[in-house]
Amino acid sequence: MSKDATVDLIRSLIEAMDGPSLAREMRGPVEGWESLAMILEFGEGYRSTHGYAYSPDGVITAVACDWSSIESAVHAYLGSHYKPGDLLPVKILVQFDRTTGRYQVTFEDTDEERWAVKPANYREMREALRPKFD
Repeated sequence: MSKDATVDLIRSLIEAMDGPSLAREMRGPVEGWESLAMILEFGEGYRSTHGYAYSPDGVITAVACDWSSIESAVHAYLGSHYKPGDLLPVKILVQFDRTTGRYQVTFEDTDEERWAVKPANYREMREALRPKFD
């Protein structure tokens, strides 16, 4: 582990995204991606992590992580930003570009519908979530 909780969080997301899961077994490993966008959700009684991996050839792959595989990195990351007892965000968007090493983490404190991916908007959302570091 590094001394940077953000780097450790991103590393854990990448490892979990490439790790064993039912979704991966159904479609195979995510290969050749250059950037990713992952949404971490903190609901009452549930946790979820899902998003997209973007390949240079234009392929966009839906990805997800098993929460237990990232939990320690998430706790360390949150612990570096919040004090015990603080109200946590409802969602966190993690964007990472593997070719440049740039990343951005955006917190959503109250709007549970922000970054909500639904059948009617998934095409727009996967583009809206795509990392763009200008």
